[in-house]
Amino acid sequence: MFKTGLVLSGGGARSIAHLGVLQGLEDLGIRPKAIAGASAGAVIGALYAAGNSPKDILESIRATASHGFINKLLSGSGLFTVAGLTQLFKDTNLPHHFEELTIPLWVSATNLLTSQTVTFSSGPLHKALIGSCAVPGVFMPVRFNGGYLADGGILDNLPVKDIRKVCEVLIGSNVNKMHGTLPKKISRLQVIDRCFHLMLAHQVAASAVFCDHYLEPKLYHYPMFELKNPDRMFNAGYRAVMAQKDEFLRMR
Repeated sequence: MFKTGLVLSGGGARSIAHLGVLQGLEDLGIRPKAIAGASAGAVIGALYAAGNSPKDILESIRATASHGFINKLLSGSGLFTVAGLTQLFKDTNLPHHFEELTIPLWVSATNLLTSQTVTFSSGPLHKALIGSCAVPGVFMPVRFNGGYLADGGILDNLPVKDIRKVCEVLIGSNVNKMHGTLPKKISRLQVIDRCFHLMLAHQVAASAVFCDHYLEPKLYHYPMFELKNPDRMFNAGYRAVMAQKDEFLRMR
């Protein structure tokens, strides 16, 4: 049984806020002993579980921001490529197998053939992560273990089921809190962003009740597919932790 676990939602570029959450927890003397995540949250969890600090991960991601998150990860046909994530894994020296991580990790993805959530915690790491990030209509599904993997957030964007069983205290971080504003002119990607928010809201709320501490950084102004303000998103995650500072100190 692990003392403290952390579950990280998906959320595309907004998942940068999870790094601020991790930094805030570290500054309060709290380090998760187990991590679970979906989609981009799983990627952040994996990079941290490999021994990278939140600020080092932020620096690796910030290095791509000058070229634009979309330009880095989108091909000419408008579909995400494997190359962008693979380069990030290389830049951060991410191990190729779950067993090489310093912190146990659970990665949630959706198997399009069985229409079920599948969770990975051993074996090849990179393919599991890329499959977990395969946003429908934007990122092609990944052929893996006889199935087709797509975004873990489709069915379970806050994957508490497996990690809850092995942790005394579970902290949840959700970067997809619903908000009631939309721009006057809305793009195709913003429509996808909004639809994902609507799809995720109820299932995340159902999972949140299993968390002992629950965080929702304020990210209303940051689109899912744009990484222009990584530092601001990082700070939003940090502020979310500090808003509950007293509770976390009591937990420690």
